[in-house]
Amino acid sequence: MGTATEDDKDKKDLGKGEPSPKICGTNYPLSIAFIVVNEFCERFSYYGMKAVLTLYFINYLHWDKNLSTAVYHAFSSLCYFTPLLGALIADSWLGKFKTIIYLSIVYVIGHVVKSVGAIPDVGDGTIHMVLSMLGLILIAFGTGGIKPCVAAFGGDQFEEEHAKERTKFFSIFYMSINLGSVLSTIITPILRSDVQCFGGDCYALAFGVPAALMLIALVVFIAGSGMYKKNPREGNVLMNVCRCIGFAIDSRWRSPKNSPRRDHWLDWAQEKYSKRLIQEIKMVVKVLVLYIPLPMFWALFDQQGSRWTLQATRMNMDFGGSFVIKPDQMQMLNALMILLFIPIFDMGVYPLISLCRITLTPLRKMTAGMLLAALAFAAATIVELNVIKTVVQPPPARECLTKVLNLAEGDVSVHIPGHSAFPQPIKSYEDTLGYTSLPLNDSHQVFQVTVTYNGGDYTCDLNFTEHSAFSLILHSENTGITCKLAEDHITKSENGEAFLRFINTRSENFNITVGGEMFHVPSTYGISSSEPVERGQYAGVDCISDSKEYSIDLGLLDFGASYTVILKQDPDALTFKKMEDVQANNVHIAWQIPQYILLTAGEVMFSITGLEFSYSQAPASMKSVLQAGWLMTVAFGNVIVLIVAEGAGLEQWTEFLLFAVLLLAVSVVFSIMAYFYTYVDPAQLHTLYSEEPGDGNMDDFKEKRMMHLKEPVKGTRM
Repeated sequence: MGTATEDDKDKKDLGKGEPSPKICGTNYPLSIAFIVVNEFCERFSYYGMKAVLTLYFINYLHWDKNLSTAVYHAFSSLCYFTPLLGALIADSWLGKFKTIIYLSIVYVIGHVVKSVGAIPDVGDGTIHMVLSMLGLILIAFGTGGIKPCVAAFGGDQFEEEHAKERTKFFSIFYMSINLGSVLSTIITPILRSDVQCFGGDCYALAFGVPAALMLIALVVFIAGSGMYKKNPREGNVLMNVCRCIGFAIDSRWRSPKNSPRRDHWLDWAQEKYSKRLIQEIKMVVKVLVLYIPLPMFWALFDQQGSRWTLQATRMNMDFGGSFVIKPDQMQMLNALMILLFIPIFDMGVYPLISLCRITLTPLRKMTAGMLLAALAFAAATIVELNVIKTVVQPPPARECLTKVLNLAEGDVSVHIPGHSAFPQPIKSYEDTLGYTSLPLNDSHQVFQVTVTYNGGDYTCDLNFTEHSAFSLILHSENTGITCKLAEDHITKSENGEAFLRFINTRSENFNITVGGEMFHVPSTYGISSSEPVERGQYAGVDCISDSKEYSIDLGLLDFGASYTVILKQDPDALTFKKMEDVQANNVHIAWQIPQYILLTAGEVMFSITGLEFSYSQAPASMKSVLQAGWLMTVAFGNVIVLIVAEGAGLEQWTEFLLFAVLLLAVSVVFSIMAYFYTYVDPAQLHTLYSEEPGDGNMDDFKEKRMMHLKEPVKGTRM
């Protein structure tokens, strides 16, 4: 007896032999249980990490909103470009099974590197950025590389006669994705903010738990290896496709003008390539052309984790009692509603539409999904228009914002030469109730400000700088009016915190503790720095002076507001006045729910249908490649957001409206393309091309060919 050859080992590894055992007497292979659990854990790790990513960029790496949005979508785009690499490796080298294992190891390493980069004690800001970017790149190669393989590998577990069960599997598979997503988008924001480590939000833990889940996903997948049906590798399919297309184009270009016409431009490759391969490429190309408009849907969909999260940070997140949602937790609505909507659509919406004698084909479902996503962004536009009413927009170049705070004992009038910024007198311990724009001649400008008080005029030379907001603080002394220019904090917290500062009119220093923040307020009109404090009610705040301890009740410090608390001169007690410099978020975060409902309904009709459509329209040898093509539409969608976020420079509500209009236009184009698409049955290729010319059966081949041409491959419009 000889030893097993390498070919024998390959055949054994390719699943030749006994089929996988079934689940409880059904036609569902037991092997899909391992695949579904693997997908749940992998999606938990991916969406859990991604849920806190935008806030990590802003609050930990200290990037601005546009850069954070751009990098977020660049990462998302890379995650959906790399499926092409995964499909190539799977089809031409390792097979789906080994590709999933090896790239999952890369995936785990990426998560670990990302977690280490979020530990403040590991190097400086540059090291944190490098480790974070390296981790994200490895994660992108890991998640993207296995993405086209896992869904197709799950579909491979079913026999052809169990197509109905395979269709249900894709719904179960999608539900496992969203179950992992909903749990992770609830849990990781809690780990980020409620668990404090290294003196702040615990991003290291928020990234570390997804790393552990990805390791579990890898272990679970390996545990089911003995049950999997592993189809043979098809060779370097993509290279064959590219060579065939290149040969067809070259042959057509070089052919004489009087050459016989061909039915299709790919038919010019018949001199070198088999008719079956050419027909398979025709099928794939037809679907890929249909994919061209699809990136616009994903451009809208993936903004849940970037622009919609940033919108949530500027909203009221209090649901009453002690239940306060976090802005990055709102993303769980999408995954939660997916779990509800899948059975509702499968058992309710679609059957009701059928009763109305409307044929709801996959491409019609996808068109409806695009329209719903456009409506979601129209709703987001309306919400944004109301949200920005509480936002103080930073001034542009050669411009600053100014308001006056009068701490004198009587009314004052303020005049700036060349401007009529403050036409009305300002009462004692009042301000101008909002900022006034002040144009500058350069990046900074000195103005001689005139203040009228008690019948006298007093002048102050004050230096104003562009892009800044200032409070002109006026107080009276024996010699008249004294001016002080204080720079204000007008940017709302991305965590929904309130900003607080103190002005001390008394002759003693104060140390004031509010929550976990300590404010040092110098005497005689000293001003503390403006610091973020957690939103909440603050009664019994400790105020310790040089000689005495006081306690004051600041009341509610609300989401996104900026407050100035003035400690007033009073010999008998510590009295104060709280002033709201930037208005608190007054639009409730529940107003985001309609846009999530519309987008999720659109996703059910678009994404689930598209996943099944891609699998059903792909020849057996090219399923992973076509799955990768489907996923690349997501990549290009994120590129669109990247371009708009960095290049357009639009206001947020205008950007939302632009995306809604673009998707509406694209959905019209897609519906026209879909109308002319003819559905195919790739399984018929085996019958149609089972015997190629040149094998001694030319007459039989022609007869079969003519029979199928008279009765074309199964087709309906749209």
